[in-house]
Amino acid sequence: MVIKVAAAVTPATPSSTVIVRRYNLATTTITTQNITARSFSSPRWIKALWNGRQTPVRWYRAWPSYGVITPGSENHTQIDSSTNTTSSASQNNTHHRLPFCFETGYALCAKRPPRPFPPPFLSPPSSSFSEPLTTHNQSQDKRLSVRGEHIRGLNNGDDAVLVGENFLGVNDGVGAWATRSRGHAALWSRLLLHFWALEVERNLDDTTAPDPVEYLQRAYEETVEATTSPSEWYGTTTSVTALLHSTHDDAGEHKPILYVTNLGDCQVLVIRPSEEKVLFRTQEQWHWFDCPMQLGTNSIDTPRKDAALAQVELEENDIVLALSDGVLDNLWEHEILTITVESVKKWEQGRDEDEDSEWAPPAALADERMVFVARELLRAALAIAQDPFAESPYMEKAVYQGLAIEGGKMDDISVVVGSCKRRES
Repeated sequence: MVIKVAAAVTPATPSSTVIVRRYNLATTTITTQNITARSFSSPRWIKALWNGRQTPVRWYRAWPSYGVITPGSENHTQIDSSTNTTSSASQNNTHHRLPFCFETGYALCAKRPPRPFPPPFLSPPSSSFSEPLTTHNQSQDKRLSVRGEHIRGLNNGDDAVLVGENFLGVNDGVGAWATRSRGHAALWSRLLLHFWALEVERNLDDTTAPDPVEYLQRAYEETVEATTSPSEWYGTTTSVTALLHSTHDDAGEHKPILYVTNLGDCQVLVIRPSEEKVLFRTQEQWHWFDCPMQLGTNSIDTPRKDAALAQVELEENDIVLALSDGVLDNLWEHEILTITVESVKKWEQGRDEDEDSEWAPPAALADERMVFVARELLRAALAIAQDPFAESPYMEKAVYQGLAIEGGKMDDISVVVGSCKRRES
């Protein structure tokens, strides 16, 4: 899908009306005008006529993807290396004993694809003539594994996301590692979520309180070990996770509680649609501008020392958002709140139809409410990211630091949404 932007996302028609958020330090001026777009000789730029002057407009190729639960979040799958086949067992049954769960959805759009995963995380098919050809399972060629298990979650550029019935997670790998010969931020962000999910599965039960910071610490140590031997791969990543559990009120009834762990500049927001307000937000953690706290190679940050843990009492139908900075650098909190609440209203009123088939998720996801909410947030963030004149949170932070930066910030955009529900018995 090609998106052309002239101070806003413009439809594919040669002449169209667009709503523009123009740069103004004091106020946000919203105007509506007609523009006519035609192509530059360069395929990455077009010219647009705006009030009689020519303005360069960014041209990006965006490929959004959607889903409900990420692979591996529901089934515990192991690889038998001797036969190159897989065997599946049920995930820890504790998850199904917990009285509350998430109704989930995610929407992803990468700035660019990550580096291919190296061996041993991605094993090529065997070329040995001594092995029967029928033992090779082609479906595993593109599936990532570590220590005999498929790696949970999904990559979105250098980001990684994890979506399950009782947990949500977004890690943002630091893209600067792509300039290093053995740098692989996407590997680091994905492995950290994978090992965190394993710790949750091993330790989560309905009788004791979880310890997500300790889970993250052990996941960090496992990631360091996995990226050190047999070969060394460098990278760093931020991390934010949300773990849904339960506690008891004074009457002995179950009530939902959310354990949120954060290190860096990704963020969890808890929204109550019935009251149209943000109940909770994590605080971004920075060393300096554009350098968040992060876990990995040469970083002094560790989960035990630096991760922030919060417990949030929820009600049914509260919405939990886990967002990468690709969203937070382009949308203010009040915009995220408005889009989330309005998306829920549209869905409930049956006004979720969209004539733009390029943005519509696959038919199998057409009835998923949280996928619709995630998609609307992604669309809004991407529109500002591709707008060179937008007033954005990233621009505001840069100006505060004395930097002449204008417009949105194009980055990997990861949106994970979960609505708290009582599990059906």
